[in-house]
Amino acid sequence: MTEIPTLVRNDPWLAPYQETILRRMRRFEETLAAIRHEAGTLAAHATGHKRTGIHFQPSANQWIIREWAPHARAISLIGDFNGWNRESHPLAPAAHGVWQLRLPGDALQHGQLVKLHIIGADDSRRDRIPATIQRAVQDPVTYDYAGQIWNPPAEYHWQHPFDPSIIDSPRIYESHVGMGGEEARVHTYREFAETVLPRIATAGYNVVQLMAVQEHPYYGSFGYHVSSFFAPCSRFGTPEDLKYLIDTAHSLNIAVLLDVVHSHAVKNIAEGLNDFDGSGNLYFHPGDRGNHPAWDSKCFDYGRPEVRQFLLSNIRYWLEEFRFDGFRFDGVTSMLYHSRGLKSFGHYDDYFGPDADEDAILYLQLASELIHEFKPGALAIAEDMSGMPGLCRPTAEGGLGFGYRLAMGIPDYWIKLLKHTRDEDWNIDELWGVLTNRRLGENTIAYAESHDQALVGDKTLAFHLMDQDMYWHMKKDDPHPVIERGIALHKLIRIATLAFGGEGWLNFMGNEFGHPEWLDFPREGNGWSYHYCRRQWSLVDHPELKYQHLAAFDRALMDLARQHKLLSAPPAKQLWVDHDRKILCAERAGLIFVLNFSVTESVFGFPLPVPTPETRKLILDSDSPTFGGHNRIDHSFTYPTNPEGIMKLYTPNRTALVFAPV
Repeated sequence: MTEIPTLVRNDPWLAPYQETILRRMRRFEETLAAIRHEAGTLAAHATGHKRTGIHFQPSANQWIIREWAPHARAISLIGDFNGWNRESHPLAPAAHGVWQLRLPGDALQHGQLVKLHIIGADDSRRDRIPATIQRAVQDPVTYDYAGQIWNPPAEYHWQHPFDPSIIDSPRIYESHVGMGGEEARVHTYREFAETVLPRIATAGYNVVQLMAVQEHPYYGSFGYHVSSFFAPCSRFGTPEDLKYLIDTAHSLNIAVLLDVVHSHAVKNIAEGLNDFDGSGNLYFHPGDRGNHPAWDSKCFDYGRPEVRQFLLSNIRYWLEEFRFDGFRFDGVTSMLYHSRGLKSFGHYDDYFGPDADEDAILYLQLASELIHEFKPGALAIAEDMSGMPGLCRPTAEGGLGFGYRLAMGIPDYWIKLLKHTRDEDWNIDELWGVLTNRRLGENTIAYAESHDQALVGDKTLAFHLMDQDMYWHMKKDDPHPVIERGIALHKLIRIATLAFGGEGWLNFMGNEFGHPEWLDFPREGNGWSYHYCRRQWSLVDHPELKYQHLAAFDRALMDLARQHKLLSAPPAKQLWVDHDRKILCAERAGLIFVLNFSVTESVFGFPLPVPTPETRKLILDSDSPTFGGHNRIDHSFTYPTNPEGIMKLYTPNRTALVFAPV
């Protein structure tokens, strides 16, 4: 009798797809067993970057250059060291499609520029950057990329050991190093470490997620068109500077996630992997299947063992060399389906039918297994909007092994609500349904907005709510009605999302204090300006501006989540909804949340049925003057429960209240 996978036992609606789930499990187990038979462990298998690329071997005082290009006709090493001579230093064919060259120890020097000249299977002649190069730099005049020999005289000395398993519930600060400062320029890893990380720690976050770390030729791609997967972005500094950033974060008990892009790659031939050996399909699918229809990029062939090994080695490299504490996998929906996720999902057939890419599913299972094997406690977060069942369940249960998925529908809901629905017409049942709609047992990262909502063409929540009035009316002594409404709803939206939306939290850099305007990278359309590609910390630092109120409220939310283990508690339970007066009441982690979304209705003696008979106290009040509120609540009161199980309270309009047992 075939054993029923745990995934199916936990969700009987998956019974019709049991054979598909079992087939995925068997393929994963057989592939993993074969890898372990050959290499010993999955981690040992994930060392392709150590066997290819340009490496100095101190024991032999020699350099070894190796590259996988099975269909190439000839390869030679060119660079500063030989005057870019395409004939003088040829690589010789070795086993398994690898080409190889050995050079004496003094042949290459730290900092020299190098490339490979490849004569392809199609007789093309191209200068290429080695696939696993660990440093790539861009010429500031010609914008041409080259690999760079990186062999500094001294290794970075790590000073702060860190165990990511201490992160019981992630409170993530999504960040971009280049825009991390206030000046209109690209900022650096060290500047981020010294000026932004202390802000993140003070704000109460325990994880920083770094975007745009893998080298990418176009700054405006936000780091999502990667060219050199093993090279930290050189715009922001050296590899040692990135290590200093991560080491500094660890000293503050902050875990560091890499926003890793394995869903696609830049299509550029000069900088990237496209048509690397002239065969048309080395790392990517051949023909149209290798082209992403929406992203103008290339799609990996996850069915090819060498490609899986390349990507798995990339996972190990960032965990080992830079001590990252996990990953946020970008574009997982695009990976999971042959349609690249460019459709709607409304039936289980969508997840287990012919559109599902079984090769990508296998790769993601191996990737999550490697992360947990190589660095226990590391975080693995998937950006998936399709709702693939089992994405965040262990592979042994029939899942893909991720720890968390992003609640991508929540920010879309808030933006849609603000764009199309009057405050008076908000549907509280619908709001509750969106916030709590997630698969039981699959952890979710909730967020009200991320970098996606901040990009030019859209607006942050703060800018949706207050728009240009933020330029003129954010002084603390200015009671402008647009700003009053905006600040009140900004706080309500964030507390509702945090309390009810998931098992983790994410915020994009600056949104916690209502950073105005949008993000716009330097491009031809804006005159290559950095004006909107920075963070105006001076706004929240200014003692006379209301940005401080929003920052203080967000800090209180992070403290609430930490002190009461809110995010690791079971999902919230609804206690009461007053549809007419737009009041939503719920319980989570022993706390009572009373959210009044009404435009005008403040209710005295509101009777709330509570689950337990304790006397309670008010521990968070969004109407507090500290948070830019109107101080309508007397905080000296306690709130007993009467014999009928009712707690009576005063709920002001557009206010969130949180009560805890005395």
